[in-house]
Amino acid sequence: MNALPLVSVVITTYNRSDALLAVLDGLRQQTDGHFEVIVADDGSRLEHQHAIHTSDHARALKAVHVWHPDVGFTASRVRNRGVAVSHGEYIVLLDGDCVPEVDFIARHKLLAQEGHFVNGSRVLLSPAFTLRVLNHSERLCGRSAGYWVGQRLRGHANKLTGLLRLPNGNFRVHKAFSWKGIRSCNMGIWRTDYLAVNGFDESFVGWGHEDADMVLRLHNSGVARKNGFCATEVFHLWHKEASRNQESQNARTVHDRAKSRVTQPVLGFSQERINDDVVITRLG
Repeated sequence: MNALPLVSVVITTYNRSDALLAVLDGLRQQTDGHFEVIVADDGSRLEHQHAIHTSDHARALKAVHVWHPDVGFTASRVRNRGVAVSHGEYIVLLDGDCVPEVDFIARHKLLAQEGHFVNGSRVLLSPAFTLRVLNHSERLCGRSAGYWVGQRLRGHANKLTGLLRLPNGNFRVHKAFSWKGIRSCNMGIWRTDYLAVNGFDESFVGWGHEDADMVLRLHNSGVARKNGFCATEVFHLWHKEASRNQESQNARTVHDRAKSRVTQPVLGFSQERINDDVVITRLG
């Protein structure tokens, strides 16, 4: 399906405005400009909020900044808050350290299909290369095949799939649930399907597997997984790994749910939000 009314790009971020601005720069260069941008901020400090609000990229994109206080790693909650203020019939989830290529939106639209969600992938960049990008001495988007081959040979990119563009087709569809390659840092989903499973489960706290839980519940509700490899790759800026103290508990939760046909979260998108502490700033 090529003609989508509106795509909502919901980007999660936390205390890393330099990386986020590189992502917004990539979105400004899209070949298909019919999308909106929601920045879902998991409690960034004041200086990072200021960098977002004064960014030429954010203003040019007329981005909406959704912020809530820092109470730890609560990606599920802030994604739900971001989706709540969006308007698109199709939602693309993106992390604030994943820079899209210039045809990212166009390719997500190409792969969008009723009854499916698209699970994209990423190209990992080295620390040294990431630093050059953040210092504005290296441009990522719209580079030649020769450029990326050179970066791969120098060890600055872990693969070259970002160069390839394979067509849409049934070979991309995986009907069975699998943990492998689940990436909510780059995922396309119909709003109707997001609402049907009541979004991300906000009972997941700390790093890890809230995306696997979401995919499991989509699978149980009859939504098939579609692989976005060699079409929607993003460039992942290097960073130190987040604390994974909750990973084992979160993984056990998903493993237990995988034995059932559960489609609904413990604490989901439609929860009552009385006295919510979210601050919404509309830019541009």
